[in-house]
Amino acid sequence: MKLLKRLFYWLVFLVLLALFVALFLPTDFKVERSAMINQPRDTVFNYVKYLKNQEIYGIWWKADPKMKKKYTGADGQPGFISAWASKNSEVGAGQQKIMAIQEGKRIDLELQFFEPFESTNKSFISTQNIGANTTRVSWGISGQMPYPYNLMGLFMNMEETLGQDLEKGLKNLKRVLEK
Repeated sequence: MKLLKRLFYWLVFLVLLALFVALFLPTDFKVERSAMINQPRDTVFNYVKYLKNQEIYGIWWKADPKMKKKYTGADGQPGFISAWASKNSEVGAGQQKIMAIQEGKRIDLELQFFEPFESTNKSFISTQNIGANTTRVSWGISGQMPYPYNLMGLFMNMEETLGQDLEKGLKNLKRVLEK
């Protein structure tokens, strides 16, 4: 019986310690990656502003080719929604919505995840003219991991994990647009 009491107290102590540590961890994250594409800015922007094209270059769409997809509105316009649902727990269910477009420069998105967890994040893709046939494309995601979920930041590096995904997507985009 004493052993069970000790185990219980240690378990309570560890939980309280974890909650205390979480008080001092960041709750916000921001990840951004860029790539140079050898195409004029208008060509690049007119490709990335259509969310359906993410199925070609974005890596998340390739994670489950059998996922169900649903589109609402006019692609490439504010208000367009691209939704997905997958039985694969790494893909889950969610949607992204075009919130704003600065023609030729930037597209702002709202990402909502419903499964396996609920969250709402912001994302953007921007293009910058570097030369006549060179464009810098930047892709970013930002959001929050509220207390006490921010404790997961000790075990999951959002900068590294999401950064790798964005880099792979940008490499795919470069390959598609430069062929």
